Amino acid sequence: MIFHKLFRAPLLIFSLVLISCSAHASDVITIGVATPQSGDFAMLGKSVLDGVSVVVDDLNAHGGLLGKQIKIVVGDDNCNPDLAVNIAKKLINDKVDAVIGHLCSGATKSALPFYTEEKIITISPSAANVDLTKSGSFPYFFRTIPPSNLQSKLCADFALNILNAQKVAIIHDKSDYGNTYAGFVNRLVQTDEYASVVLFQGFSKNNVNYNDIVQKIIKSKADTVFFGGYHPEGAKLILKLKENNIKVNFISSVSLYTENIFQLLGNNTDNVYLAGTKNCSPFPLNKKATEELKKRYNKEPLGFYFEAYSAMLVLANAIETAQSTETDKVLNALKTQKTETPLGTIRFDKYGDLKDGGFQMYKIKNGKFIAID
Repeated sequence: MIFHKLFRAPLLIFSLVLISCSAHASDVITIGVATPQSGDFAMLGKSVLDGVSVVVDDLNAHGGLLGKQIKIVVGDDNCNPDLAVNIAKKLINDKVDAVIGHLCSGATKSALPFYTEEKIITISPSAANVDLTKSGSFPYFFRTIPPSNLQSKLCADFALNILNAQKVAIIHDKSDYGNTYAGFVNRLVQTDEYASVVLFQGFSKNNVNYNDIVQKIIKSKADTVFFGGYHPEGAKLILKLKENNIKVNFISSVSLYTENIFQLLGNNTDNVYLAGTKNCSPFPLNKKATEELKKRYNKEPLGFYFEAYSAMLVLANAIETAQSTETDKVLNALKTQKTETPLGTIRFDKYGDLKDGGFQMYKIKNGKFIAID
């Protein structure tokens, strides 16, 4: 297949404001990459752009797709749902053939109606909100990360069966992603005969008093705290708990499974457990993708690099299989094909979710994520 060749071409990245060529010019296939490049989520967003860029560069070095070169159009949505709408409209106006993105579930949910109306294939490497696929509202949407209900179940099972949690506090940031994760955990804990939910609290990240939340956790006498939300707020809550010398197990999802958490927490990582994507290092393309990133940028893979790399591979394979960028033909290929990626073999179910793949629990030790068997 075309994806097993060595990458040699120089990196070509085009921003929204710099691309002047028509997306449907005879010699160009245009891929939108909607992901943060600034703000709190910039590191994660740049990891997505890295993943897509490495694949595109390789394809272009070997003739592109369907004999056409590929251009990347970047839209910085800052994980903001309102800004994501503007980015979606801009990408549509630029006549992209497909989109890799968005990063955050809320931004993705806001943008998808616009892509759906225009029948634009969209593949997210990271938006895990269950309803994005299971609702059936977005038939052109796929993702290379499992849905958040699988994270919730893993985290709840780990807390109840391994940590023997009995009094559970569930805190969330009211985002689409955080609220959904928290809701699933809440229902799972309530079905356990030995544990109970002693606090369920949501907050707006633009108006939050962490001292108040910590005092409520203290009053609840919780031994375990679940957090549904993103890493900036999750880190602040952990630090406030440590500052008050509150000894609880802190459990959260893949949204905190980011290298940013090391910088934000420093040494305050005792009893912090996170769901993360399964270790995929044994797969041959995982090693290759890692080596190429080191060669190009002197970087280690971070954030959603492998998920984004895999999303672009899957999309490219579908276009090649369909011998077209027409949506219906690419859609059929995505539903029926298998693609070898750094995450292993990717196949999609009828909802656009991975047929294979999942999460595992990690703890943080000495600035590293350590898998828990």
